[in-house]
Amino acid sequence: MNGTTDIIIDFTTGLSGSVAWPWPIAVYLFLAGISGGAVALAILLNLFHKEHTDNPQMKAATCVGLVTILLGMVCLVLDLTDPFQFWRILIYYNPTSVMSIGVAALLFYIPLLFVLTLVVFRDLPILKFLKPLTDFLANFRTVLDWLVMILAIVICAYTGFLISALIRFPLINTAVLPALFVASGFSAGGAAVRLVAVIFGANRGDPQMHQLHLAEYPIILVEAMCIFMIAVSLITGTEAAQVAFTAFTSGTWAVVFWVGAILIGMVIPLACSLSHSAVCFYFGCSAAIVGMMCLRLFILYAGQLNGLN
Repeated sequence: MNGTTDIIIDFTTGLSGSVAWPWPIAVYLFLAGISGGAVALAILLNLFHKEHTDNPQMKAATCVGLVTILLGMVCLVLDLTDPFQFWRILIYYNPTSVMSIGVAALLFYIPLLFVLTLVVFRDLPILKFLKPLTDFLANFRTVLDWLVMILAIVICAYTGFLISALIRFPLINTAVLPALFVASGFSAGGAAVRLVAVIFGANRGDPQMHQLHLAEYPIILVEAMCIFMIAVSLITGTEAAQVAFTAFTSGTWAVVFWVGAILIGMVIPLACSLSHSAVCFYFGCSAAIVGMMCLRLFILYAGQLNGLN
């Protein structure tokens, strides 16, 4: 082989180099979804009010978004066959590969989110030495918010497109999956923002917190509709698709789905929303986050195992 062919990267293979993608990928999907959902939802809330304020919700979203996406990247790199060669994905691109497009989106999303975080927290004493720079960047806040919001939604959807590209697995290979991942990312991301916003001084009864709470209803409805569409497509699909549908009805992963994703991730948050107590607030938000992780685990593992069978 010549020097050129030695550095070609096959972007179509699985991240793990094996059939079953392990838990680091499920964790990455979980963390990337929370990051994108939290940031996009907080910015959308600001845009809805036609403002670009550094309220507790925005501070919570940037913190949650930046920490989770960085942790997610650690999981992603560690799961590569050769982690020390991860830099190659940052340089060599295949425009027909979902993974390559996603890496390009991450290359813009992470630095821009870092800049937005500095702008949001520019009044912190510890960042006083950066005040001239952050004040200058604040002049471009509208453009920055829009760019980061769009990229955040792309990151949520990208994780779904990445998994759905596995054509061997009927449960995973569906066009509905990206929409499901966006909705579940918004659900868990919104819950994480509400939890962390309290640390930054938000009151559980604040108008912005109430609006984040109200957003739960349509988001969970969209999640349920996406899951329903996936189930119907499997029932009415090929023999392999009908076999894959058994993931919803039998085995350990069916329990993870019904107990984890549906009961904990959807029913409990909705039930807790009927009460204004602090216990229900924290329990409901935590349940939404746990439920989203269960959904990612179900899609990743049940989809592969049933596809192999």
